[in-house]
Amino acid sequence: MTVYFAVKYLHVLGAIVILGTGSGIAFFMLIAHRSRDAAFIAHTAAVVVIADMIFTLSAVIVQPISGGLLMMLSATSLAESWLMVSLALYAVAGAFWIPVVFMQIEMRDLARLAAEKAHPLPPRYFALFRRWLAFGVPGFGSVMIILWLMIAKPI
Repeated sequence: MTVYFAVKYLHVLGAIVILGTGSGIAFFMLIAHRSRDAAFIAHTAAVVVIADMIFTLSAVIVQPISGGLLMMLSATSLAESWLMVSLALYAVAGAFWIPVVFMQIEMRDLARLAAEKAHPLPPRYFALFRRWLAFGVPGFGSVMIILWLMIAKPI
């Protein structure tokens, strides 16, 4: 196996991890939220925060490194349109993902407090969930478009 294909494998694996973890987190958070059970939400959000820190963050760090190496190994120009659009979308995805992590942490904490005190979830939790969902769509959508651009290189 050449260095190029090893780096390409890591790059594709990173994309899979980002998409897989992102879709899994969205699914589990949505299911927990729909239960309205503060203890279940707190537990789910705690696991989600850990998964984001282990899997998503690792892949987010690997992607630009492996992408840069792939550019060098393949003599791909930064001026290629598909690559410039992908990098811009990567920045968009990051701009939406970073606040989402903090929202998940706060939702976890609010749900824990509600469960400990046997209180209903506070209005702040629901506001955060709506914002979390609103940020997730463009963040995750950007990653989906980047994947398509990587494969198709249409522009």
